[in-house]
Amino acid sequence: MSSISRPSAAASAHAETIRFEAADGHPLEGTLTTGPGHGPLALISAATAVKRGFYQKFAESLVTEHGFRAALTYDYRGTGGSVSQDFNPRHISMADWGMKDFPAALARLELVAPGHRVVGVGQSYGGQALGLGNVSERFERYLMVATISGYWRNLGGGFKLYALMNLVANPVAFLVGHVPSGMGLGSGLPGGVFSDWTRWCNRPDYFFSEEPRFDAKNLFASVRTPILAIGATDDPWGTPAAREAIMRHFTNAPVETRWLDPQEAGGPIGHLDFFRSRFRETLWPEAIGWLKGEAQA
Repeated sequence: MSSISRPSAAASAHAETIRFEAADGHPLEGTLTTGPGHGPLALISAATAVKRGFYQKFAESLVTEHGFRAALTYDYRGTGGSVSQDFNPRHISMADWGMKDFPAALARLELVAPGHRVVGVGQSYGGQALGLGNVSERFERYLMVATISGYWRNLGGGFKLYALMNLVANPVAFLVGHVPSGMGLGSGLPGGVFSDWTRWCNRPDYFFSEEPRFDAKNLFASVRTPILAIGATDDPWGTPAAREAIMRHFTNAPVETRWLDPQEAGGPIGHLDFFRSRFRETLWPEAIGWLKGEAQA
């Protein structure tokens, strides 16, 4: 394992690029931000097709303003800094992100302070990863932002989104092995990942009928970690139906849900923008306070 240091935007934090491996040997890359605080360690898991750098300001805020001991952001295999020429992008599964990369990132974060309390933050797919990863008992709390089932009929994009995925992007992935950025679906994705994503989004039960490949129903039911699920009322994908379709599978976890109003927040939130630094003073403090276990007014 090697690391490459880089200066942090905040003087009281140290951020470095780190490299580590999943259990199957796939190399992964992340940014580890550490500080002098005694608060929890935080694992931040990204949405589909979003690179880890999008979350760096939030990670630095955890460490510099809220006393977290460390925060780790990382790229799933086949994306961002976790692309490897030794692994065929056609053979990378979207399930690998949650079942292999998520536990590997958690294990790397725990090396910072073994036995220290750990919390998680997951946006969209990053919330699904808690269910798929089979390591939920190691998290004290887990914040989910815009975590939904991707079944297309529950999403605001409707048939236009269905057509983009099935009639445009999926054939491209089949032909060239990946979906390039610039197709309206975020950053580039491995072909195998996009094949999974398209198939799941075509199903009313999303990935909950993938047996015997994996048993998502039992994996999700095994989670007992307290969850706060945040959604925005202006999220075109994160409809109440889409959120309920995924959250109902956390049958044994205490789940609290909240809806954010963009007018009260001071601007549009949508599916991704909760983590933009313009919400540092409005949306972040309450969510971070929940992660720390602070009582809410």
